[in-house]
Amino acid sequence: MTTVTPDQIVNPDRLADSILDGGEITEAEALPLLSTPDEDLFSLVHAGSRLRRRYFGMSIKLNYLVNLKSGMCPESCTYCSQSLGSKAEILKYSWLSTEEAMDQASMGIGGGASRVCLVASGRGPSRRDVNRVGEIVERLKDENPEVEVCACLGILKEGQAESLKEAGADAYNHNINTAESFHDNIVKTHTYEDRTNTVELAKTAGLSPCSGLIVGLGESDEQIIEALFALKALDSDSIPINFLVPFDGTPLEGQWNLTPMQCMKIVATARFVCPDREIRLAGGREIHLKSLQPMALQLANSIFLGDYLTAEGQAAADDLAMIRDNGFTILGQDEETAGGCCSDTKSTTEAADHTDPVIRRRGAGTAATANV
Repeated sequence: MTTVTPDQIVNPDRLADSILDGGEITEAEALPLLSTPDEDLFSLVHAGSRLRRRYFGMSIKLNYLVNLKSGMCPESCTYCSQSLGSKAEILKYSWLSTEEAMDQASMGIGGGASRVCLVASGRGPSRRDVNRVGEIVERLKDENPEVEVCACLGILKEGQAESLKEAGADAYNHNINTAESFHDNIVKTHTYEDRTNTVELAKTAGLSPCSGLIVGLGESDEQIIEALFALKALDSDSIPINFLVPFDGTPLEGQWNLTPMQCMKIVATARFVCPDREIRLAGGREIHLKSLQPMALQLANSIFLGDYLTAEGQAAADDLAMIRDNGFTILGQDEETAGGCCSDTKSTTEAADHTDPVIRRRGAGTAATANV
């Protein structure tokens, strides 16, 4: 944790005012946000939420992952349960068929996802892999033209991004994961430049660049800021924020370096640095943000629905309830369909969506143990 002196303290509301008036935050202004005192977190979130509402209103974008190929990756990423040397007991399988991939994607779309992310483990795709994924992309876009399709296949070679674009892909994801100054601490089999070059290839081909980071790897506050400003410089349209899931059997097992409050400060800082970019709560949000997830939606405007690549996610029904109960709407759905904010014109279905009260039969006045 960075120690901030009194003369370094930044007023988040004034900073939001400046950004809303067309200004930009500096690294020197962003760093103290990560050290906001816990008792001032609500003020930080309120200021950041003003930026979120300016650019994204009260909508939430739902994304759905389809893991086309799991495990057996030759790369040495220490955080990854699919990487070389990982002993994590994850699902391992080769490529899903086009029909299997379509079935999985259809479930996500049926749940409200407006973006489907097609992901495959490995250093990068072969020409055959690109063609295989291209077939899935074509099917998805033919049957669901309104749904965005994002591919995430690793490090790209010349011409591969163009092939995916021609097939109908809208975006390409390749996370920088961490600051350049920390990169070699987490992987040795490829370079930071390999990652940024792939993002540039995607942009050149006309694909929307999706690139984010993983926090909780042991990086410093300064390196979190370095990574966020690097993502801004890359013009990443959507920025997934992953929170380390330290699977047993990986080099980072047992590393629980984050608290819910600190995760909130990271998400808030990302919103200040990239006010008009999609900020997505990604892997690990449930186990790190915990009960602060609804508050994080005041800053982030995008989440993954359902499970992740190798980890289970929160129940989709719970996510949809969280969105509805906190007054948000789902992108691509009208307010009535999405639940929307509370109103006097709730449909019968919405009014019936409740939890029945349970009569107390324990504690005082009974022989049963109290609920403590």
